[in-house]
Amino acid sequence: MDLARLTYMANQIAKNFAVHGEAAAIAATCQHMQLFWEPRMKAAILSGDRAGLEPIAAAACVQWAQQQAHSQPAPPNDLG
Repeated sequence: MDLARLTYMANQIAKNFAVHGEAAAIAATCQHMQLFWEPRMKAAILSGDRAGLEPIAAAACVQWAQQQAHSQPAPPNDLG
C-alpha cells in the first residue's frame, strides 16, 4: 500500500474522531491505527513523509512514535 493511500486513510480516521475534540481525536486515531493497521502499513506511515497528514492525524503519528520510543528496551550498557 502506498503512502498516499495511507495518508488518505489516516486523515479519514482522524476526521471521524474529530467530533470528540482534538485531544480525544488524536488518542483515538493513534489507537485505531495501532489496533487495526497491519505491520507494513504501520511502518510506512511512521517512517514516511507526513506532509499530507491533517493536524489530528499528524499528531496521532507523533504520539504513536513517542509511545514506541518509550516502549523500546534500553540498549545494552557497554561500559563493562
